[in-house]
Order: sequence, then structure tokens, then C-alpha cells
Amino acid sequence: MSDSPTTADSAAAAQATSGDYVVVARRYRPQAFEELIGQQHVAKALTGAIASDRVGHAYLFTGARGVGKTSAARILAKALNCVDGPAEAPCNQCEICTSVSSGDDVDVLEIDGASNRGIDEIRQLRQNVAVRPSRARFKIYIIDEVHMLTKEAFNALLKTLEEPPEHVKFIFATTEPNKIPITILSRCQRYDFAGIETASIQNRLAQIAAAEGVEVEADALQILAMRAAGSMRDSQSLLEQLLSTGSRQITTTDVTELLGIAPAARLSRLVEPLVARDASTALTELDAAVDEGAEVGQLIDQLLGYFRDCMTQAVGCDESQLLYALPGQREEIRGVADQLGVQTLLAIAQVLDQTAARLRVSTQTRTLAEMAIVRICHLENLDELAALAARVAAGGSIDVQVSSSQSNQAPSSSKKNGVSTLARPVATTPTATKPAAGEVPTNNGVAPDQRPPSTGGVQPEPAIAAPSASVAATVAEVRPEEIIPEVATAPPEENQATQAKVTAAADSSQATQLDPASVEALWAETLAAIPGMAADSASFANRITLDSQGRIEASFPEQHAFHRDACERPANRNRIVESLTQAAGRPVKLTFATHDDPNAVAQPTESKVERRRREQSDAAAEPFVQKAMELFEGDPGRVRYVPPKGDA
Repeated sequence: MSDSPTTADSAAAAQATSGDYVVVARRYRPQAFEELIGQQHVAKALTGAIASDRVGHAYLFTGARGVGKTSAARILAKALNCVDGPAEAPCNQCEICTSVSSGDDVDVLEIDGASNRGIDEIRQLRQNVAVRPSRARFKIYIIDEVHMLTKEAFNALLKTLEEPPEHVKFIFATTEPNKIPITILSRCQRYDFAGIETASIQNRLAQIAAAEGVEVEADALQILAMRAAGSMRDSQSLLEQLLSTGSRQITTTDVTELLGIAPAARLSRLVEPLVARDASTALTELDAAVDEGAEVGQLIDQLLGYFRDCMTQAVGCDESQLLYALPGQREEIRGVADQLGVQTLLAIAQVLDQTAARLRVSTQTRTLAEMAIVRICHLENLDELAALAARVAAGGSIDVQVSSSQSNQAPSSSKKNGVSTLARPVATTPTATKPAAGEVPTNNGVAPDQRPPSTGGVQPEPAIAAPSASVAATVAEVRPEEIIPEVATAPPEENQATQAKVTAAADSSQATQLDPASVEALWAETLAAIPGMAADSASFANRITLDSQGRIEASFPEQHAFHRDACERPANRNRIVESLTQAAGRPVKLTFATHDDPNAVAQPTESKVERRRREQSDAAAEPFVQKAMELFEGDPGRVRYVPPKGDA
């Protein structure tokens, strides 16, 4: 498409100086099917219907705002009612065509569905449908935003829409066809209007600028076209704002200041420290961009578009998939894509997308943007990790280079970021202790299976000898099964607790031999090690026995069944069993029971109300209940007793 203005554009430009000013979007509106940009499929279908005399009585035009729905409806109305018509191309010279173009024709009625949505308006329309057109061939009703009609209005329109008079045509336009009843949709011929390509919008803006006698930089036009997001009307409205300044030359700087976005050079200076993982410099560049007038939300959207284009290049797409990059940025984007890789780019895009969504509902936009910048700078190289995981999953081996700087460090079991160091320093003397999980064993002339067993005592840690030059250059062969256990799958404190329990249970030399005489002392030791309410409830067990199968039974008097139920709760039970296992030095099975206490004083028969009162009083006297009342300032009279399941 040529950038030179057409005859119609020249006439539209002359109209701007003829009197009352008309905005660009109206002056440069398409006046024929061939002028519809990006909707060739619709133009072809409608012109074919007119040429073959197969024009329907109801049409539905759907699509985003500013893509030509209402313009196409007017063109169709002119083509049907033109003095020389019905014609595929209206003359745009006769009185009917000019009046339809200006919206003043008496036989082409444009109705706003948002403000005429009730049943009364539709009833009035039904009455007017029977009246024949005054001078044209058809009476045409164009209802914009038809989805705004009420359900009752749609129902009132059904019969007329199904069997209208032969002189009536309906053209509906909407951005939300999903809100239209299916009974209406089934009575219309539907045409979906696509979003307009950025290049097509840019070419059209260049034509308008030439017709207006204004010189606009190509990059400035591209930014306007990208910002319109497929809407021709939106792009023309933005151009209108720039033209209103009166300048005869529009630069990229003018556009960035109007839109509140960062220039391409500033965006590149912000991306550079992000790629280098330099959070301090990145925050400084963010601050500079905001000081220059860029809005935080627009800046995040720009970064998202930038890394989106990088992602397309990382997966091998050609330059036609670059939707946000200016021509001067394409080489830079390819370099960033090669440096970061697909997985890292996906993670960056996800961080930016989540931040953009949160910015719409937050007042702390600057802080959220800075958090996103820092998160991106602290991302690992995910492509290297993905390759490592794939290699391990395939059963391959990983070569880990042991550098001299690593060899000079003392061995440590600490983990950083949940993953242990794969290569460990080599000790000169073999130790009797078992190496940590995932630690690379050293071969000092003794096979692992032939090393002397541990004596059970704690051996002093041997000194670490300085590695020789040959050791520093050695490549250690690490098998996948030796690496996988090194990856931390639980928090460090959980791993330490689990290791402590396993060590205690496995150390048979320190295990206590269970016998009926020692279980009560073991129970007392266990209660002393348990903090809080679990120990309070367990202390009411006054009969601790050991059965023939080695299980410990803690029995409560019948009147303290409440405490037995408290000990049966999973959290309390696990805490008691864990402490009991550590005290015994071996795994222990524990059961709870109740028994009749011969020392208990027989209670007189009491009513159900008295029993509830007594249970409530007993519950209020419990130590942990008193602690709760003291903590939350509760009312002792409002303690409610909840009986165990099955209790009447």
C-alpha cells in the first residue's frame, strides 16, 4: 500500500479547513469496501452477496473496537440504497450516499444499543418497521453494541427479525457476541472482524500524515501502530493528539512523551543489567526512566513485550514474529535471546506478567516494579539447570571440574539455595564416619567396601591437605544416583530432625532394652521432654505397661478419658511417639486405653444437665484451657465442652 494520500484523503484533509473541525477518525473513515483495511474477507463476502442478489435480511458484525464494524455497516447501507445500486461500490456522490456517510439519512437509522436497550424502544422499532422507506430502496436499521439490549428487548425483536418486511434490513454490531441470545444469533449472518495488523495501521497513518502535510518519523508511526493493538480508530485518535500540537514534524520523542513510555535507548539500558544480573544498576536505570517521564505500568509492559520478542527469537522464529521491537532493536534482541535461553526468558516473562496484573490493583506500583526487577536479577540460568536435569533423567553422567579454589576450601555439609555443591575437597586421610548424602567419595587406595568399620565413637575430623596440581586438574566422574540425593527436597531443619531420629534409632549401642520395670521411668523421661499441652494431657496416664509384643500401653482412669482423647489427636500422638522413640533409642509402638480406677469415689447418679455442667467445669479447670483464657482474655463461664464421638 502506498504512503501517498488518495483522492478521498485529499478531500478529507480539505474538509478540516472548510469550517467546523472534524476529527481524523471521522474524516478518514472508509467510504467503500475496497478501503476497509484488514477486513478483505468481509468485503469479499458482502460484495459477492450484492453482485449475486443474495443479500440477507439480518447481519451481525463482531470484533474488537475500532476495526471497521460500523464503517462496513454504512458502506453496505450505501451499496444497497445508492441511486445507481444495488452496487458493489457505492458512488459516494448521490444525495443518499452523502447523507448515509454523514449519518443523516432518514431511511438508514443508526441506534445505540447501550442507550436504547429497553423493551419500549424495541416496541417502537417494531411499529416503525411496517412503514416503507421514504425515498430509498430499503429501510436499514444499524444497531451498535446490540449486546446491551435487555432480554425482554431481544425477545420482542425475535418475530420481526425472523420474518421482517421485504423492505427492511438489520445490521447489528457488537464487541461481545457471547452476550447475545442464541435465538438472535441463529437469525443473523455473522461476520467476524479481525484485529488489524501493525504494518497496515502504520501504512494508513503514514497516508493520513501525508494528507495533513505533517512529517512523522517511521519509528514514531510504528510505536503508534503497536500501541493501538489492532484498532485503527485508536491509532488515529493518538495521531490526532500529536497533530493537535501544531508541529509540522513529529518525532519518536514526541510519541514516547505522549504515551508515557521509555525510549528504545532507555529500555535497552534497563535490559542490559537485567541480563547481567546486576540488580543495583537495574534499579538505577528504572529510577532514571521514571524520572524521564515513563509510567511504571507502561515500562513493565514494554519489558514484557521486549522479552516476548526475545523468546520468539530463542525458539527460532523469523523476524516477522517481532511484534514490539523497532527495526534498530532486532540485532540486540537476537543477542539477548542467545544469552538467556528459552527457559530463563519464560521465567522473566512470567514475573513481568504477574507484576503487570498486580499493578492494576495496587497503589505501590513503584515498589512492585522494583521487586520484579530484583527477582529477575536473582533468577538462575534455567536453561543450564534444565539441561542438567535432562541429562540426569537420561541416565548420563556429569563431569564436574574440581578447581583449585574449590579444593582449598574445607568440606562443609551446608547447602546454598537448597542445592549442595557437587564437587567436594579431597581429604588425605579416610574417616570412619559415613560421608554425607550426595558427597563424592574419595579413593585413597582403599575400596569403599574394604574400609574399617566405625567403632561407634566420635572420631576427630582429619586435617585437609592442600591439593596437588594434578588433583586440581582432575575431572571427577559423578554418577546421577550420587547427585540426586544432594538436591534438598525439604527444609534444612526437617532434614536435620529426620537425620537425628534415624541416627538415634539406628545406634543399637545406646538403645534402651524395654522391660516392664523400666517403661514407667521411660514414660516419665518422655513427658519431661515434651513441652506444652501434650505433656499435660499425657501426665494423667497412671498405668504404663509393656505387652508381650513390645508395645507400650498408656492407660488413663475412666474419669480422665478426655485427656486420652487429647493424646490421640495426631499432632499430640506424633509428638509423644517421637519423644518416646528418642528416649528408648529404638522405634516404639504406643497405644492409649482407659481403665476403672478402684480408688475413685463412686459418683451419685446425676442428670444430663448436671453432667454437662460438671464436664464444663472440669474443662474450664484444665491447664491448657486456663492458658487459652489468659491469652485471649476469655470468659470461664463460656467454656463449651465437646463430648467425644459416640458419647451420648
